[in-house]
Amino acid sequence: MKKILIISGGISKERAISLDTGKQVAKELNKNNYKVKITEPNFKLLDVIKSFKPKIIFNALHGQFGEDGYIQSILETTKIPYTHSGVVPSALAMDKELSKKIFIKNNILTPKYISYSFNKSNLELIKLINKKLKFPVVIKPLNEGSSVNVFICSKSNIIKKLNSLKNYRKVIIEKFIPGREIQAAIIGSKKLGAIELIPKRKFYDYQAKYNSKAKTKHIIPVDLTKTQYKRLMDITFKAHKLIGCAGVTRSDFKFYKNKFYLLEINTQPGMTSLSLVPEIAAYRGIKFIKLLELILKDASKKK
Repeated sequence: MKKILIISGGISKERAISLDTGKQVAKELNKNNYKVKITEPNFKLLDVIKSFKPKIIFNALHGQFGEDGYIQSILETTKIPYTHSGVVPSALAMDKELSKKIFIKNNILTPKYISYSFNKSNLELIKLINKKLKFPVVIKPLNEGSSVNVFICSKSNIIKKLNSLKNYRKVIIEKFIPGREIQAAIIGSKKLGAIELIPKRKFYDYQAKYNSKAKTKHIIPVDLTKTQYKRLMDITFKAHKLIGCAGVTRSDFKFYKNKFYLLEINTQPGMTSLSLVPEIAAYRGIKFIKLLELILKDASKKK
């Protein structure tokens, strides 16, 4: 019986989602004859790993310290294979400015942006945005996931919204791209597929992602021509490889005027009942257990 240690919870703003992911993964693996243990990423983690002796570690953490290279650097010391991306790809993908620079350098379309360290007067900032981006804009922390503290802003409310993010050292201000919300997934070297989201809310924010009452509409298959779909999946795969990702990634796009704008790449997508990657996989005929086993198989190659 293969032993799998699941790390979930943590201290990021996505703790609740991580706990849910860990629970869903454990439930599915338990049903299929795996010996599973769930643990928190606390000071006892290495002791738990040493005593349980897992064959593979399933990283079910989301957000800071879980998918930014921090926990990965600790797991590297154990010499035990772990799921999803390694230290450097995790850090690159989580840093929205660094990943954008990689996309731009490699001709992947992404919304224009400025990085902001709260070092300008309100008037200077408004002038800069008017010159480089134009309103409306999207503001977001440099290194959060699940659309935590992401806001669409006009000239009238941007200062107020930015003030609410002052505990972050830096934020990204990017041009708002209207259009369709489409997300696409890769597993290893396989192009898994795509899904379109029509949120009832202003955009696909944290509530739209994780609150079933938000009633976001999921559309699969996505209404694209074969040429458009191929282009979408090729861009998704290119980004996955450029960042150096492993396991599953999910890339978030806006589709506007026949152009795909890559917003960001997520190295550890959720595995909850509302998560998109299991839904995309299911449409492709890949049951949840099979998806998890593909992730585990990909992790085992790292040893």
